[in-house]
Amino acid sequence: MMTLVQPTVSSLDVQPSHFIAFRPRFFSMPRPNFTAVAEFIFEGFSIFGWQHRLILFVVFLVLYLLTLASNVIILTVIHFNQQLHTPMYFFLSVLSISETCYTVAIIPQMLSSLLSPQQAISIPDCATQLFFYLTFGVNNCFLLTAMGYDRYVAICNPLRYSVIMGKKTCIQLASGSWIIGLSTAIIQVSSVFSLPFCDANIISHFFCDIRPLMKLACADTTIKEFITLLISLGVLVLPMVLIFISYVLIVTTILKIASAEGRKKAFATCASHLTVVVVHYGCTSFIYLKPKSQNSLQDRLISVTYTVITPLLNPVVYSLRNKEVKDALLRALGKKSLS
Repeated sequence: MMTLVQPTVSSLDVQPSHFIAFRPRFFSMPRPNFTAVAEFIFEGFSIFGWQHRLILFVVFLVLYLLTLASNVIILTVIHFNQQLHTPMYFFLSVLSISETCYTVAIIPQMLSSLLSPQQAISIPDCATQLFFYLTFGVNNCFLLTAMGYDRYVAICNPLRYSVIMGKKTCIQLASGSWIIGLSTAIIQVSSVFSLPFCDANIISHFFCDIRPLMKLACADTTIKEFITLLISLGVLVLPMVLIFISYVLIVTTILKIASAEGRKKAFATCASHLTVVVVHYGCTSFIYLKPKSQNSLQDRLISVTYTVITPLLNPVVYSLRNKEVKDALLRALGKKSLS
């Protein structure tokens, strides 16, 4: 009678490591003998010396305080001036609130890390920062789109402006921007922090952002990166296309105006918004729509533009280039309006 011999691991001469080698990457399993990460450390601007970091600290602190003060002034002036209770200034008020929250979510942490490099942040705190950064950042994108639509209606449909841009429409557009921001943040934060993080914990950035975090994951991030790209296209390219269409129609309408003074006045009403749009979308698109970069310091320096400079640019541009706001400010200071 023949005896069946069950093959054993030793008889097949297969080592356990062979099974590990053939394990598919899409299982997203951590490496064996890994050390789970409990906190991250910001690399920030630690590459610079103490004197350079101190200069950056002073510059960023001044810009941050100016941003907060400018937004408070804008909100106060609009609130107490009945002449500014229009759709355009309603959206500007909402944008100022959103920009203030956006900077509060990022800049204090950045200022702290300039004075004390290699600062640690817990995973829950990192997820919270990313959530608020995405919520207010995406909200700003769609608020700028709503403001572009407002300018389109004002110039291309002036007789029906008050009907089309009624209070209900303005609230719906602003609410839609907030909802899109919240939804995007929930999806992205859930996607990023479902990844395992092990061993490496130094974030090559000065705040918790998507790409630097994904670089630390000890799993395949191909699907996550594809999701991020799709969302980036949705929240950056779509608003840019809508704003571009609005301005094509606006320019077409303005060129039909017979009076040179009328054309100049019409262009002036759009100049502030267009300036902010170009800077805002130019910088964010460069970071989130470009291929992977190995130059993390360059990415950090570009990120400074849309996290520190652009939030200040919004209230400054809208106040300095806007006669109505300047008149309201002068009246509030007890001075005569501009002629």
